[in-house]
Amino acid sequence: MKRIYVNEKWCLACHLCEYECAFAATGLRDMAQALKGKPIHPKITVEEGGNVNFAVSCRHCTDAICVKSCISGALSKDDEGMVHIDQEKCVGCLTCVLVCPFGAVQPAPDGHVAQKCMLCTDNACGYPNCVKYCPNNAIVYEERE
Repeated sequence: MKRIYVNEKWCLACHLCEYECAFAATGLRDMAQALKGKPIHPKITVEEGGNVNFAVSCRHCTDAICVKSCISGALSKDDEGMVHIDQEKCVGCLTCVLVCPFGAVQPAPDGHVAQKCMLCTDNACGYPNCVKYCPNNAIVYEERE
């Protein structure tokens, strides 16, 4: 399965991936219209640490502890290996947020459900916007062993 990988040596901490993620989720064609003057709620976040910066997003783990910990069955894995979240089933206990070792599962803006990267399969892009628009190619979408 293809996953998002980050080369922290190339990450500029520009946060453009966060804006592209938030924009992709709006379904609109104009970024300024979609995001100007509004708080953004990306499913990817940039961590800055001096000389090392990197984007954090769901790794769709092979042995996903978030899926095992979900009390409502809102988190599941498909046949391809992608971890899905069904927000209709999510009860907002946020156990998945607590157990994710990477900090990739987050409370949604309303705080009542969880959200995570779905590789842009849950919006019109079909290809991760964070990868497509990373100006330094620090974020890649590829299959690795």
